[in-house]
Amino acid sequence: MTADATRVRPPAPGAPASGGARLVFVEGAALLGVTVALEGEVVLGRDPGCALQLPAEDVSRRHARVAPAEAGHLVEDLGSTNGTFVNGAAVSARRLASGDRIRVGPFVARYLAAGDEAARELEALAALGRRDPLTGLANRRAFEEALAGAVARAARGEAPLALVALDVDHFKRVNDAHGHAAGDAVLAAVAARAAEALRAGDLLARIGGEEFAALLPGATLAAAAEVAERIRFRISAAPIDAGGAAIGVTVSAGLAALSRGEDGATLLARADERLYAAKRAGRDRIAR
Repeated sequence: MTADATRVRPPAPGAPASGGARLVFVEGAALLGVTVALEGEVVLGRDPGCALQLPAEDVSRRHARVAPAEAGHLVEDLGSTNGTFVNGAAVSARRLASGDRIRVGPFVARYLAAGDEAARELEALAALGRRDPLTGLANRRAFEEALAGAVARAARGEAPLALVALDVDHFKRVNDAHGHAAGDAVLAAVAARAAEALRAGDLLARIGGEEFAALLPGATLAAAAEVAERIRFRISAAPIDAGGAAIGVTVSAGLAALSRGEDGATLLARADERLYAAKRAGRDRIAR
């Protein structure tokens, strides 16, 4: 497997100017808190040509569209495999009311009509509730929700699913030698470098102090090993600038692939066991 140059980089969260109609994503860790201005037709799907690319296997390439209609907007399913839902009901086309919840695969967006004052508060709550404030990654709550959904989808489709558990080696030494501000800078840099190594549709989260996890839908154990090695190399390739100090950092990683009948908690526990095996073996390595 080679590095994917088209990995998803969703629009930055933030309300569109002038309080116009928008979609605010409130479920689906990869897009939590993302706001999409509805200034024209917006097509949602896996295809990179869509106005917003939704990285999930149960999202069709062109899944649904939201388009202006009279004084508001209409959502229309574009013949998707798994359907488009509004407030829990499958729809082919439906006029939207402010506050409606549109589900496409694992993603849910709230439709907010122009002038709806709930928008900014909703955006802030969606982002804060599932984001780690230091790194900007999904937090443990968001990761566990995404993991449960990914396991269910993999089981239904008999598709592979793998997980990488990562831990910064000797992180306490960084804090002790350079201070907690430097430690925070190291964690933020580790998160950024690790995210650059992922594929489109993968999810990276900070699930503990210096522990991260990457959820890899569609990946076998061998593919996960390639992703983990890219992460390990990117992090160790150059020192991290932390308040003027150049700090060399390595990570250890444990891998696990979903077995038949296994749940998400068990999959994560197996990856954690292998992470600690990598640490016992000398750190700066991957165990599977």
